[in-house]
Amino acid sequence: MTDIFQDILDVDDLEVTDSLKADDVDEWDSLSHIQLIVAIEKHWKIKFNAREIMTWQNVGQMVDTIVQRIG
Repeated sequence: MTDIFQDILDVDDLEVTDSLKADDVDEWDSLSHIQLIVAIEKHWKIKFNAREIMTWQNVGQMVDTIVQRIG
């Protein structure tokens, strides 16, 4: 997960934690958000629906959704 975030956001020393949110990273804008979602979907071979994406407040909630899908 960290590798994906660092690559998409182009922040080599980004520390990805459950509490991390878009407001915490200057490079995390609406376009990079979409790129993150697509990269994560490809990596885990899953598809998120819009309702799931809209409920995420931080990386931890995103991870919870991934775990539910692949668990």
